[in-house]
Amino acid sequence: MLPVPAMAQNSPAPAAPKSTPAKPKPPAAKPAPAPPSPVPFVATTGPQPDYAFAEFQRGHYLTAFGLATKRINEASDPKSMTLLGELYANGLGVPQDDKKAAEWYKLAADRGDREAMFALGMFSLSGRAGPRDREASAKWLAAAAKLGHPLAAYDLALLYMEGQLFPQDFGRAAELLRIAAQAGNVEAQYALGTLYKTGRGVPQDNREAVRLFGLASLGDDTDAKVEYAIALYNGDGIAKNQQVAYTLFHQAALKNNPIAQNRLAHILASGIGAPADPVAATKWWLISKAHGETDLVLDDFVSKLDADKRAEGEKQANKWLDALKKPTLP
Repeated sequence: MLPVPAMAQNSPAPAAPKSTPAKPKPPAAKPAPAPPSPVPFVATTGPQPDYAFAEFQRGHYLTAFGLATKRINEASDPKSMTLLGELYANGLGVPQDDKKAAEWYKLAADRGDREAMFALGMFSLSGRAGPRDREASAKWLAAAAKLGHPLAAYDLALLYMEGQLFPQDFGRAAELLRIAAQAGNVEAQYALGTLYKTGRGVPQDNREAVRLFGLASLGDDTDAKVEYAIALYNGDGIAKNQQVAYTLFHQAALKNNPIAQNRLAHILASGIGAPADPVAATKWWLISKAHGETDLVLDDFVSKLDADKRAEGEKQANKWLDALKKPTLP
């Protein structure tokens, strides 16, 4: 039986800061008239139904624009100001105009709307509506994160981990990642898990790291699935369950993760965690090798297979690799 070495992984770096996702553009429509100048802030009593946002979600952008404008004129509603910012930022129902979007976001942010603060942070970071300004971006992201905005907290944490805009501070990064992780942000759960795994900014705690990897894997984060599967396979920080680890490795391998492909090849070669399958082991070994993974143990295993099994494994691997080379339709 082929020995399976203890599985380990170098955690990939967290993803770059996220921006507000683009909205699909509706069919061409006549530009809406410019809204009246906003009136000074007036406090309202009790929560009001957000009809404008409801129309926005239905794709009725001109109607949303009119309702939001009316709400601003009647009550200086910051959420309606943010909605106008979104419409102008994405060219939904009105001509795309970053300058007008930023003006509406600023009015809403000054009235305490965290979504507008986040949008201004991303505008400043990307250089929309003016020169790129990382300091202004950090200011707005910090304000939004203080109000519990999960993406703002995540992006600000990445800036602290990067250590270019201000001194690197993994402790502060961990605090911010925790805000986003508790709100269900899978990228933050994974990133915080890597900090607990390595003991950067927080006490080293493998059980907490594995718990966070498990949460992120439920959110279909591929890197988290690989980390969680490694822990399950080795029984490190969690009860050993090699069958579940195999399932997770297989899911991540199908998403073209080379580490998962390599681990899957080991399992199928050894028969520990799933029935032995030398042909499938050869297939996944070759696919992971094509992505840069090196493994002398698997090299030796495949070299000792009979010619027919090795040839079939190569055939299956080539079908997979050829499919990846084909251009995908837009």
